[in-house]
Amino acid sequence: MTLRFQGTDSYVATDDLTVAVNAAVTLQRPLLVKGEPGTGKTELARQVAASLGLPMLEWHVKSTTRAQQGLYEYDAVSRLRDSQLGDERVKDVKNYIRKGKLWQAFEAEGRVVLLIDEIDKADIEFPNDLLQELDRMEFYVYETGETIRAKQRPIVIITSNNEKELPDAFLRRCFFHYIRFPEMDTMRQIVAVHFPGIKEALLTTALTQFYELREQPGLKKKPSTSEVLDWLKLLLAEDLSPEDLKREGTSLLPKLHGALLKNEQDVHLFERLAFMARRQQGR
Repeated sequence: MTLRFQGTDSYVATDDLTVAVNAAVTLQRPLLVKGEPGTGKTELARQVAASLGLPMLEWHVKSTTRAQQGLYEYDAVSRLRDSQLGDERVKDVKNYIRKGKLWQAFEAEGRVVLLIDEIDKADIEFPNDLLQELDRMEFYVYETGETIRAKQRPIVIITSNNEKELPDAFLRRCFFHYIRFPEMDTMRQIVAVHFPGIKEALLTTALTQFYELREQPGLKKKPSTSEVLDWLKLLLAEDLSPEDLKREGTSLLPKLHGALLKNEQDVHLFERLAFMARRQQGR
């Protein structure tokens, strides 16, 4: 059976993203997805699973995560403690092996979607340490002497926020897609999914202010899709009108800007611009 991702009712997938997902599935290669934080990379994997009707496993990578943890971990300390207590479990080493997300994906009876989230958070060697396992879809368990092979090749989706460069050898084995920040028309479709009843005038005013804010030179952290959705939720909760969104005086900050700007440098940037505008008017 050919699996085809078409997007879902709750996730607006652009044509190029749909093509990328289906190409990775056809090639049986991991799909490496990059893009700004908040552009829906993690959510993509969940929506692919929902669209294809497949179970999903999520492996969220941290700075301390090792590749081996995705395969399995052997708890030698617990086994030693149990041996000192005379526990019968020590006779079977399998009692002390914790299966990682790759093992769980490999032993699943049917196909699953495996998300390896924010791979760039880990050590630079982390991606290379997974090359053979993702290529061959098998790995060896030294403690038990068994080889774990994938019953069904999982659909692997890997996300990266571009915090560090990934090794060339790893990149060669992936199908790559960069999720660009949505243009205005696409953003309108995304908003319509989350707030179907929003009034056109309010949406136009809000999105105009949002994109003007995003395009401000010198901004340290541009607000993302998830943040504009939070902001719109607040505007609707406060029952604000397009007139309410008008900036007071020379203030350049939008109403409830705390949902959009997440550090003091960016707030100060707009305050400085407003101060300079007032000085220009006073001349």
